Amino acid sequence: MLSALRSAVKIPDIRKKIVFTLLMFLVFRIGAHIPVPGIKLDVIANLIEQGRLLGFFDVISGGAFRNFSIFAMSITPYINASIIMQLLTVVVPYLERLAKEGVEGRKKIVEYTRYLTVVLGFIQAIGISFGLRSALVSTSFTSILVIALTLTAGTAFLMWLGESITEKGIGNGISLIIFAGIVSRLPAGLVAIYQYIKAGTTNVLVVLLFAIIALIVIVGVVAIHEGQRRIPVQYAKRVVGRKVYGGQSTHIPIKVNSAGVIPVIFAMSIMMFPGTIASWFPNNTFAVWVTNVFDYRSFFYNFLYAILILFFTYFYSAITFNPMDVADNIKKYGGFIPGLRPGRPTSDYIARVMNRVTFFGALFLAGIAVLPTILIATTELPIYFGGTALLIVVGVALETMKQIEASLLMRHYEGFMK
Repeated sequence: MLSALRSAVKIPDIRKKIVFTLLMFLVFRIGAHIPVPGIKLDVIANLIEQGRLLGFFDVISGGAFRNFSIFAMSITPYINASIIMQLLTVVVPYLERLAKEGVEGRKKIVEYTRYLTVVLGFIQAIGISFGLRSALVSTSFTSILVIALTLTAGTAFLMWLGESITEKGIGNGISLIIFAGIVSRLPAGLVAIYQYIKAGTTNVLVVLLFAIIALIVIVGVVAIHEGQRRIPVQYAKRVVGRKVYGGQSTHIPIKVNSAGVIPVIFAMSIMMFPGTIASWFPNNTFAVWVTNVFDYRSFFYNFLYAILILFFTYFYSAITFNPMDVADNIKKYGGFIPGLRPGRPTSDYIARVMNRVTFFGALFLAGIAVLPTILIATTELPIYFGGTALLIVVGVALETMKQIEASLLMRHYEGFMK
């Protein structure tokens, strides 16, 4: 791996891309410490400690939410806009036609996603400003509008930053920004663990046990992320003029975790929302009851959390992968799955395999999401990497590594993977 990195640095264009990406990371981290005017940061810190949803925002933004900087909303509105556009592509015929038009159609969808990002960002910024009125120096309309516009502008700038990294740097820019924000909290976590050991709150053996478990979990995440079920497909030979086309064997890769981290984000947002809203009314009896019911350490919370992850995994996989379309495309190009007739039998078989594979992926996602709670209860260590953060970090690292690998292989260099 080190030799591959040295080879990558020696290639001028790859070196420029890596340097550009690192400079964009620097811009992101500088912006994460530029606070929005008119905010009481001590009140924000207390609210983050009380509400886990706000703590999740702080993890994704790399501490920018705790500082309530211009990047406090991070790239969350863009992620929401992308998910909404992806779901609308299945429902709205016009967007479905655009998705099938190739590069130009996808460019149009990206343009609509940008507009929707700004709209969602402004709505979210207004909601945050009203919801955090106790943290504002002034609650006037002008003050709230300035804060909302500042947060929206910060999100729009991050969107541009991510697209610039995708175009001129290495990897997917939006994913890398989230990756940088999460990883930036790792040093603070290591310092906190060291202070726990120094104060005698925990011991070295517990830390070593936690490190071993974390390593095993990371290996499992990599295995599930890369795992796939390959359905063999055979294409018949076709004679067009004097040329013979087809006749080759290929496969349809069905990933074990085809939904990625989306189900965990959906489930986490739903589970954290009631407790976060209830934390704003500490003197209300019903709010106190809601806070106790949705305590992340309770069995009810974790059980319902796991069930929601299972549901959203199947839901999102069904939205993004249509077995009937895959079967039709195979039939259109003269292909078939050995032992099955083209058409409905093929689509039913693909759907059956998809459901079985998705079940194990959903169980793994649920286990990863619940595991940090178990570790916190057993080791009493400050865990800064939840299930969502870990899946994002590992997934982005693997995808970025693959892009560098592809660039190296094009120049006949040895890459990361053997």
